[in-house]
Amino acid sequence: MSVIGTPTSLANSLKTAFKRLWIFVLVAVAVAIFFLFSVVSNSPVDYANIEDHFKYGSIGSEPVNGIPYWIWKVLPEIFPDKLPARGYESLGFISEPDKDLPIGFSKRRVFIDRVGLNCAVCHTGTLREKVSSDRQIITAMPANVTNLEGYIKFISAAALDERFTPRRMLPEIEKISGGLNPIQKLIYRYLAIPQTRDALINQGSQLAFLNNQPDWGPGRVDTFNPYKAMQFHFPMDKLREDELVGTVDFPSVWNQQPREGLQLHWDGNNSVVDERNKSAALGAGVTPTTIDLPRIQRVADWLWTLPAPKYPYAINESLASTGEQLFANNCASCHVFGGSQVGKVVPIEEIGTDPYRLNSYTYETLSNQNTLYAGYPWRFKNFRKTNGYANIPLDGVWLRAPYLHNGSVPSLRELLEKPENRPGQFYRGNDVYDQEKVGFVSNVAAENSKQFFKFDTTLPGNSNSGHLYGTELGADEKAALVEYMKKL
Repeated sequence: MSVIGTPTSLANSLKTAFKRLWIFVLVAVAVAIFFLFSVVSNSPVDYANIEDHFKYGSIGSEPVNGIPYWIWKVLPEIFPDKLPARGYESLGFISEPDKDLPIGFSKRRVFIDRVGLNCAVCHTGTLREKVSSDRQIITAMPANVTNLEGYIKFISAAALDERFTPRRMLPEIEKISGGLNPIQKLIYRYLAIPQTRDALINQGSQLAFLNNQPDWGPGRVDTFNPYKAMQFHFPMDKLREDELVGTVDFPSVWNQQPREGLQLHWDGNNSVVDERNKSAALGAGVTPTTIDLPRIQRVADWLWTLPAPKYPYAINESLASTGEQLFANNCASCHVFGGSQVGKVVPIEEIGTDPYRLNSYTYETLSNQNTLYAGYPWRFKNFRKTNGYANIPLDGVWLRAPYLHNGSVPSLRELLEKPENRPGQFYRGNDVYDQEKVGFVSNVAAENSKQFFKFDTTLPGNSNSGHLYGTELGADEKAALVEYMKKL
């Protein structure tokens, strides 16, 4: 028996070795090209129209935390079992007919196209007059139908699934893309898909504490706990229970100019709009090295003087006139620009609302946060720990439901009731407007096949207690006050 083998077997061995060497060379070249162009190629999709820029433009979240475009596109097709229904729209993301991505998602080419998040994912919502009405899309309002936590959990669960492999995903990508070129195939097979899977698994591990929180539901987010886990690498399993829940409603972001100098965020922990904006960008996936300052500034300049939307339905002017004086006597000092207490923090002992969001922002969080953007002129330096919640101006308040910082009261009319008379459970995620109570319809569990989110005020962070102002008014006075607040 020959040690070397027959000429035929030797030829086959050489052929196999050459093939493997050729694949290795191709992969090595693809890797080299990938990393070279990752450095020199950085091209976001831009929009001439400022509202389109707000909805779809990049703020710098794609280079590090973005998902390769074709992977992002096929995830709902491969993992439909991990979504409430078909497509990203089942998580409340808003799609427009002529746009490739839902509102709040942006695209940037860093050698390959990547998809990230921007400001609009938290600050664009929808409105219907009734069930049969067409949906209105309103920018800069709270994202009342968007389930951001659902998205985070979806991409994390997909990454852990055995189907998240090149063998399973590439055919689906080929099908919807019309075909990748050979270099793209190599990049997706050997780099993009494996690296994305690993990155999403790592992110899911960092955010595993979400499984120990009450579900956020649509229109809400935990602002600072993800910071602790992903930016600062806090040991989340070692934190106090009352520090691990900080869920709040998305705020509106119109009319920012008169807010400069007021205590911002729900707990008033910063008074500089620009610093608040950069902090919010980090929450959308931007990093200190990828932040796109010119494009963020373009959004900020637009929001600086963007007026709040006017109430679009009929108003009883006689009743509103009565309510105007009631508002001046009971509310204006805390909730109108120029009021003596507007933008100031009310101690938690006085305001009496749910303390979890306040407790979640700790001195340790503060000390770490003020190191962000170190080495840059815009390093954070204005964050402070407070002892309560800030009085916020109520421009466009009709469109900000549900109410209180944690969205625990569905309407303005119900906010004027004592806590024990406010709804203990209600449904979020419906965009049909309740013109009488001033809020979104909250007593309907489902519409066709869509299930709305059941909000339980007995869960940690969800209490509807406190803010007793106006609760002693008579029923007619409350009706008049609510009618006037439609005009703010």
